[in-house]
Amino acid sequence: MNILSVENISKTLRDEPLFENATLGLNEGEKAGIVGKNGAGKSTLLKVIAGILQPDDGTVSMKNGLNVVYLAQNVSYEEGATVRSFLYEADSDAIRTIKEYEAETAAGRDASHLLERIQHEDLWGIERSYTGYLKTLGADISQDRKMSSLSGGEAKKAAIARALALRPELLLLDEPTNHLDIRSIEYLEDWISSSSSAVIIVTHDRHILTRCCSSIWELDRKRIYSHPGNFTSYLERREERYRMDEKEMQRILTILRREREWLLHGPKARTGKDKNRKDRIAEMESSLHKVRDDEQKAFSSSYRRLGKKILELDSVSKSYDGRTLFKPFTYSFKAGEHIGLIGDNGTGKSTFLNIITGNTESDTGSVDKGVNTYFGYYDQNAALLPDNKTMIEYAEELGKIVRLSDNEEVSVSRFLEIFGFPVSMQRTPIGLLSGGERRRLYLITRLVQNPNFLILDEPTNDLDIETMENLEQYITSFAGTVIISSHDRTFLDIAADMLLVIEDGEIKLFPGSYSSWKEAKEKEAEEPVQKKERKPERREREPKKGLTYKEEKEKSALEEEISALEKLIKELEASFADAGETELGTLKERTALYEEKTALLDEKTARWFELEEKAST
Repeated sequence: MNILSVENISKTLRDEPLFENATLGLNEGEKAGIVGKNGAGKSTLLKVIAGILQPDDGTVSMKNGLNVVYLAQNVSYEEGATVRSFLYEADSDAIRTIKEYEAETAAGRDASHLLERIQHEDLWGIERSYTGYLKTLGADISQDRKMSSLSGGEAKKAAIARALALRPELLLLDEPTNHLDIRSIEYLEDWISSSSSAVIIVTHDRHILTRCCSSIWELDRKRIYSHPGNFTSYLERREERYRMDEKEMQRILTILRREREWLLHGPKARTGKDKNRKDRIAEMESSLHKVRDDEQKAFSSSYRRLGKKILELDSVSKSYDGRTLFKPFTYSFKAGEHIGLIGDNGTGKSTFLNIITGNTESDTGSVDKGVNTYFGYYDQNAALLPDNKTMIEYAEELGKIVRLSDNEEVSVSRFLEIFGFPVSMQRTPIGLLSGGERRRLYLITRLVQNPNFLILDEPTNDLDIETMENLEQYITSFAGTVIISSHDRTFLDIAADMLLVIEDGEIKLFPGSYSSWKEAKEKEAEEPVQKKERKPERREREPKKGLTYKEEKEKSALEEEISALEKLIKELEASFADAGETELGTLKERTALYEEKTALLDEKTARWFELEEKAST
């Protein structure tokens, strides 16, 4: 069943048409990925569908009562917002109902009709779901914590948890993987794949586009193309479209050669027929375009020669606030190594890179850099750039020529083009660039300096797929040493042939790709845990399968406690219709008691499931 119809919509921003006469449709449960160059209008299209922006022409219509949830690219919240209050800032009919109920009861007015809906649709459960999703995403943080105190990754997890808790029938996601660690991305990917909700996602994560999406919407030259199938199918269909487009360009060029010969004879266009012929020639010339904007010959990078010693780490470690990020680690880097650095948010990846470059002191050990080692360091925050200079001025200060190989050089202007900044944009003052464009420019200027040791901290944030592919080509041809911290699994598989993994307070070396490491981890998890050998005289003490007597008693007691808690929670929910004081206390006291008991119920239920699972083994 069709739940979304987009008919002949057009949108212009800053006097530049982004897309024209676009028609699209989405069915129940369908997952559509939006792809295209930076600036093509992907986020704008999503906002038009969400109703945040209005189309200049055309219509967007949805199934009546459709629960639409929109996740913006950047997390925003009210000043002073806590993790809990952030949930209630959501633009949602369910949240509005809860807030209206609370306002009505606080004013002493009858809100039984609202309570009936809240209980019927279990809207009280939204907050429990929100808390649960936060924990599952790896952000087990206090509900009273200020949103402003959260890291970028924690804030993004809160936004995703809120979006999922609101039970969307249509979920609109704008670059949801930025600032997330791989574990959280994989959970989101699993949710999208298994959910009955329809999803439209703007993302550069090719793994999600391939695994989750049943259609791809491509923005290209003011048009939107809808391709059935996942990202792999899209690439095949796009290639076929390019071939057909190239044939059409060749046909037009053949006609134009003949028509231009006619023009050379100097027709005076005294008749309407000649005038129409000239107009047709002008129309054909205006229709000519470069079919493949990403077409470029393969290039390889040059770099400063490395010495015998590149970089040696001897027992480096780091702790913060009494928490160990990683224990002493020793490693000697070699020329040609392309290393991926992975780990959950907060495990110390950026700190490790800053220790390597000397920006942060390690607690123990030493860092010994070779005399010929020259870093090209792209940090996640991207150092401040001069707002008053243009892109080309700033880039040329670092070097006017970029060596791509021993026999080839290109201008800085051409290098900026390769990485997504056309000549027409290069005179733009840096101060007018978006945050994403500034970070991309900063990345490019690290490469312009021809380093021999590349250190890249989340380089794929804010890059479109085409620019990422160019970066991948640059890195794979790079003969120097590379270490990349990234959450993009496809990028890691292409750009890195070995991994440093930070987990459980240790840095471990894995001699293979990310996919190989993931496969090894999954295989390890599937294998039964081998019991340690016990001494013969203690074999009779080996625990029996199932529950012990003590655990049986605990499980029985839990069942009674859960039943009592559920009964009390229902009584509290029913009491919310009365704004005055009841035998259960004032409204404020009852609300606090409700929150306390629902949290306790979650805890008791989780323990009961744990015992139930053990009892069934």
